[in-house]
Amino acid sequence: MTLAGLGWSDFFEDQVEPREADLVRARIATIHRTRLTAISETGPLGLTLPVHARTRDFAVGDWVLAEPDTQLMRRRLARRTVLERRGEGSKIPQLAAANVDTLFIVTSCNADFNIGRLERYLALANESGAVPVMLLTKADAVDDAATFQEQAAALQRGLPVIVLNPRSPEAATALAPWCGAGQTVALVGSSGVGKSTLVNTLAGPAQELPQETGDIREHDSKGRHTTTSRSLHAIAGGGWVIDTPGMRTLQVGDAAFGIETLFAEITELAPQCKFRDCTHAHEPGCAVQAAVDNGTLDPARLSRWRKLLEENRENSPDTSGPRGSSPAPGRFKRR
Repeated sequence: MTLAGLGWSDFFEDQVEPREADLVRARIATIHRTRLTAISETGPLGLTLPVHARTRDFAVGDWVLAEPDTQLMRRRLARRTVLERRGEGSKIPQLAAANVDTLFIVTSCNADFNIGRLERYLALANESGAVPVMLLTKADAVDDAATFQEQAAALQRGLPVIVLNPRSPEAATALAPWCGAGQTVALVGSSGVGKSTLVNTLAGPAQELPQETGDIREHDSKGRHTTTSRSLHAIAGGGWVIDTPGMRTLQVGDAAFGIETLFAEITELAPQCKFRDCTHAHEPGCAVQAAVDNGTLDPARLSRWRKLLEENRENSPDTSGPRGSSPAPGRFKRR
């Protein structure tokens, strides 16, 4: 095992001070209620938390520095990317994963395929700095999987959409461009879409503790939660994968950059409006409404954009005032 193989880069090395040169560089692999486990160059280790440290302040994928003898954690390094989610009715974000290069958004070709929810996942990925890739499973359950693939690809410019069978070894081949040595991917999606199965396929038969998998209910295509915590797994090709519990509800907040990227066609039209403060609802000279009228912009897409913007405003912290400032967009966040 090497640090580079674990995902270490100059971004993290530049944060290490000279007096910390002898500390162990370790990456958090699992988070339990009162303890953390990590992986270093020499293998797994159990971290000892400092007094007053809280496990909820850490994410799987974080890099930390620890004492070589006692394994006492000294500090967490700034994150290159961070995935955060908000549950329904909660304004406090929950850490999902850190230092992720690619976010695999997994959905199935059945009733789980929900445009509005997929757009929320994409906003989450964009805001985090991770590259989103859409994975479609259960294609054998429908007559025309291409329809689902086309709908998914239309959600965001340049979005890769891969149709695969999570149980097939060919899935690992299809995802190899994002799973190379030192690369980290994370999986998000509803329960029952095949995330844990895909983790097992990517990790290969050599992993010690395969992820538990479960089936979906036929009448509503919903699955039961088989993954109850986040964990870091080695990929047979040299990368790392983080599995996450299924999420049926996902609120957006503090995600203005992610929404702008997701709805780029609307973002680019706005400056062409006659009025600077145009709401794109009823003002004369509105370029967005003109696009709706001439058929180049789907009114349903515009409606979902409005809904996400309003939700984001309600769930974002107030940064107004002389000391207020907007967070750096997406991939430049350090937390």
